[in-house]
Amino acid sequence: MSPPSALHPNHQKLLDRAREFIAEIEDQTPGAELEARLNSEFGPGTPYYDDFSSLIRQGLANNESWISKEGVDGANFRLSDISPPTEDTKYFSILTVYLENDGYEHIAHIHPYGELNCIVQIDPAAEFKGFQGWQGAGWTSPPPGSHHAPSVRGGGLVALVFIPAGRLAFKELKDPRDF
Repeated sequence: MSPPSALHPNHQKLLDRAREFIAEIEDQTPGAELEARLNSEFGPGTPYYDDFSSLIRQGLANNESWISKEGVDGANFRLSDISPPTEDTKYFSILTVYLENDGYEHIAHIHPYGELNCIVQIDPAAEFKGFQGWQGAGWTSPPPGSHHAPSVRGGGLVALVFIPAGRLAFKELKDPRDF
């Protein structure tokens, strides 16, 4: 789904800020090293993280139509395309995913080129299960070829997701331990 031609001002601000962020990390490969860098240089208390967090929270609080609007699995699992992979985004797709509660094993997927997830807690205790364990506010960076089923505990959060080349592969899960 393409973003609407006339973007909400906060959607446009988030997209502009995301493009600036991508310019900072575009030559990095997702994985443990990049995850450490993201949490150190771009985590809570830094300008990028705080801007992303503020715009996402505003979008949710104001029921702005651009943020986490499409139900994937009811009201507790929603997403929105912020941008498809384009030259302007260095061919990263950008989306927001609102998650609350757990139980999304049926939405397991593979990251052919990796993924970057900026975790914005809506509930202070909310955590997202990254490939290195549970993550509250901050970043996860699953490496190329990694896979998971979205898992969250402790309340609601939004993941601002950057996907190289927009590549995700969905796989039917035979056994939750497969992922």
